[in-house]
Amino acid sequence: MDQYTLNLLIVGATFALYIGIAIWARAGSTSEFYAASRGVHPVTNGMATAADWMSAASFISMAGLIAFGGYGASSFLMGWTGGYVLLALLLAPYLRKFGKFTVPEFIGDRFYSPTARMVAVICLIVASVTYVIGQMTGVGVAFSRFLEVSNTTGLLIGAGVVFLYAVLGGMKGITYTQVAQYCVLITAYTIPAVFISLQLTGHAIPGLGLFGDHVSGEPLLARLDQVVTELGFNQYTAQDGTPSSVINMTLFTFTLMIGTAGLPHVIIRFFTVPKVSDARWSAGWALVFIALLYITAPAVGAMARLNLIDTVYPNGTAEQPIDYEARPDWVKNWEVTGLLKFEDKNGDGKIQWYNDQSESFAATAEERGWEGSELTVNRDILVLANPEIARLPGWVIALVAAGGLAAALSTAAGLLLAISGAVSHDLIKGQINPNISEKGELLAARIAMAAAIGVATYLGLNPPGFAAQTVALAFGIAAASLFPALMMGIFSKRINNKGAVAGMLAGLLFTVIYIFLHKGWFFIPGTNQFPDTIQGSLLGIQSTAIGSIGALLNFAVAYFVSNATEDTPEDIKELVESVRVPRGAAAATLDH
Repeated sequence: MDQYTLNLLIVGATFALYIGIAIWARAGSTSEFYAASRGVHPVTNGMATAADWMSAASFISMAGLIAFGGYGASSFLMGWTGGYVLLALLLAPYLRKFGKFTVPEFIGDRFYSPTARMVAVICLIVASVTYVIGQMTGVGVAFSRFLEVSNTTGLLIGAGVVFLYAVLGGMKGITYTQVAQYCVLITAYTIPAVFISLQLTGHAIPGLGLFGDHVSGEPLLARLDQVVTELGFNQYTAQDGTPSSVINMTLFTFTLMIGTAGLPHVIIRFFTVPKVSDARWSAGWALVFIALLYITAPAVGAMARLNLIDTVYPNGTAEQPIDYEARPDWVKNWEVTGLLKFEDKNGDGKIQWYNDQSESFAATAEERGWEGSELTVNRDILVLANPEIARLPGWVIALVAAGGLAAALSTAAGLLLAISGAVSHDLIKGQINPNISEKGELLAARIAMAAAIGVATYLGLNPPGFAAQTVALAFGIAAASLFPALMMGIFSKRINNKGAVAGMLAGLLFTVIYIFLHKGWFFIPGTNQFPDTIQGSLLGIQSTAIGSIGALLNFAVAYFVSNATEDTPEDIKELVESVRVPRGAAAATLDH
């Protein structure tokens, strides 16, 4: 059976499974649509939460970042997993006890302010839309390579599948679909990793293979350090010890942690369990399921980098690159997508791939007659291309395609549900038409979901430049606006409505403006153009790390404004006390 047919069968089977689950678990009420009637088991919810979180960024991009960034990219592992520890300890059980459906609803009720609720809606929508663009774009990339259709066609197919199971099932359908998607993505991620680890190190467990010996007899990481430095790249396992690097790594890790804890599509998953204690257990199980992939990711990244170098320099020496005409089939396959490109700069017909920005390597490159690195590799292709690079069976290649699509679609569904809830429950029911019937609200939720899918699809087809460059905006907004508001809402009786609104706006505006200025994304009036990236920054802090500073600003502004204005009403103080301190049975009482 040819590779295309295999891809079609396996991907098609997973799509049929998702749609079948959605039909079986169709939501019939707002409680089922928003929170699956709060009847999801903690283990099931943990698995669904893991799939919700492990997006195309985790499945496709993270190993590529580690492969090219080495030690410095470990921030992604520490930040994203550390965020779940914060979520389990500081947010999930208390938000579940409050008994609401959405994050803006909690903020609006706790801070007794429709304005606070609307600011939270804005933060949620901007962060979620920015995040979902990357998922939809990833769907198009995976389809274009493995099903041999155009990027546009692939994205439209993916959007259609999400529409069927998300609009029909709501949170109930999405929960059980995400369980299936987790099983697909974790299988698709680990099987190739096991094969490749066995090939390179003889270890069946990739994590052990990472610290084991290469087939050449030397430690794998030592060999990787040697081959990358021979090509002018930084040592793979070395840390950049400059003060600015340490500061940025610390702040970036912290931003990812509190951004993870503040992302609304993750938080709403904890509204689906029966009891408060189940919310904490759900977070713990989610961390276990996430760890299965995250412990494997460093090995996947390191081994992929080594395999890629061995492809270009098959004789084991940096002085003898491969002839372009002799390049393997996997290179030819990915050249078609435009995500891997070769440019013969010195006309010798060979592929020179090295760090042409390295001053220390410049003399060596000149001596060899190299006139610049000739291979451009998109980091996002490494996980998807890994089975082809390692010449694994065709069914493994097809399984990876299904896994990548499962990761992108599961997160897209969670994000779209968060957007739908903000529009239908917080905007329409909360502000525009408080007397809307449950049937009318359910219809509005489905219409909002369909509209959100349409917007996400359009932006996936025509992504703004900034959305394709970084997800820092999504994490920055969640970290700088929603996370502090949630923390203060739970643990401080003194923060009032004015302080909360001022804090959220201060954190949001500071973070967004800083990212736009740092990246050069602001528009120059009267010139019809955007300027180049602005050089310089606040104390050398990168835009990806600024969310943590925005969060500190949020806390500070909220504190000073609250202390300069009237005290929080007594009934709100009692509400905070009831949420924070266990009293009797742990089950929350619904007021819907």
